[in-house]
Amino acid sequence: MYKIETHLHTNHVSKCGWLDAAALAEGYARAGYAAVAVTDHYNRDTFDYLHIDTTRPGDVVTPFLDGFRRLEEECARRGLRVYKGAELRFDECYNDYLLYNYPDELLAEPEKIFHLGIAAFAPLAREAGALLVQAHPYRKKCTPAIACYLDGLEVRNLNPRHENYNQRAEEYAAQFGLRRLGGSDCHRAEDIGAGGILTEELPEDDAALVRLIREGRYGVIGGD
Repeated sequence: MYKIETHLHTNHVSKCGWLDAAALAEGYARAGYAAVAVTDHYNRDTFDYLHIDTTRPGDVVTPFLDGFRRLEEECARRGLRVYKGAELRFDECYNDYLLYNYPDELLAEPEKIFHLGIAAFAPLAREAGALLVQAHPYRKKCTPAIACYLDGLEVRNLNPRHENYNQRAEEYAAQFGLRRLGGSDCHRAEDIGAGGILTEELPEDDAALVRLIREGRYGVIGGD
């Protein structure tokens, strides 16, 4: 079985991240993981942290993916596979959404994205072939989005510094037939390897990872 991390943050991009690419790659290699998905925050705090003015034209995707590129290099040295992800937050509320298998151009205009909200963004993500999963839907200040806008729900968020009410997320996913995902929500060294998914095959790229999730060919670490 292969262990895959679906939710982690680097300090290169996420203001709340404590760990650089080398520390993350080494930690996940030691924890026996075969792959990780880099889901740095895509929100206003991130672009402030990166000193990027989102109201002006310019390339924002390259600096946003800096953590992903660095981790890709570090993991290659250790035999781990890396998938490109993001954790989006819109201006409408405090909800966070994990995004996988997206084309870079989907996130090219942050101001447009922030103002869209989940209802307007979801069809764009689906048209692009991306997978959209709500992270920790019952955490403080968060509420589960209307199910038709989601492909899945993070039902096993194992970040120890938040009350995530994972059982309620399990119930919501079951009620609406959403894919169940688990993740460490890694920010610090003690978070490495707490969660993720288990698979019998290792997806070769982002598209293969999303196909595997859509088809339910995995188990959730710490879940049934």
